[in-house]
Amino acid sequence: MPLLKGDVATVLLHVARRFAYEIDMLRSGDVQGHTDRGPVGAGFESNHLSGTAIGIRPLFYPLGAQRGTGLSELEKVVVADILADCQGVIGWGGHAKPVKESHFQIDVRPGDPRLARLASRIRGEDAGPGSGAGSIDPFLPNRRRKAATYR
Repeated sequence: MPLLKGDVATVLLHVARRFAYEIDMLRSGDVQGHTDRGPVGAGFESNHLSGTAIGIRPLFYPLGAQRGTGLSELEKVVVADILADCQGVIGWGGHAKPVKESHFQIDVRPGDPRLARLASRIRGEDAGPGSGAGSIDPFLPNRRRKAATYR
């Protein structure tokens, strides 16, 4: 999947891996990254033009989808945990107007040290067995409390 290289790719791929492990396995074509095709349907979709956003199953969760047609409540618990895990670095289209629950983007300015810190943490977790994406239980009470502000 084409993305801006480095820390941006590390963080966005972490989001996609967590989605795959904790919500549903992703198949070829389920994740879209950089595109040079415009126009965009909403301003936040322009992040795909810079390689700083991904769409996970955009046909399942399209721009402006009606309430109740997107992610289930349990899936939203997982998304909230992913957002909390990313410490404000990732923005989600489920919080945007119009809604697009498939959209995840880098939500800090270029050079923001939070992006580098998060990417470094993710790379460290990926290097050790039993940590990082695939080992997280977003339904643990302490994780649910931390993620509640991201719902």
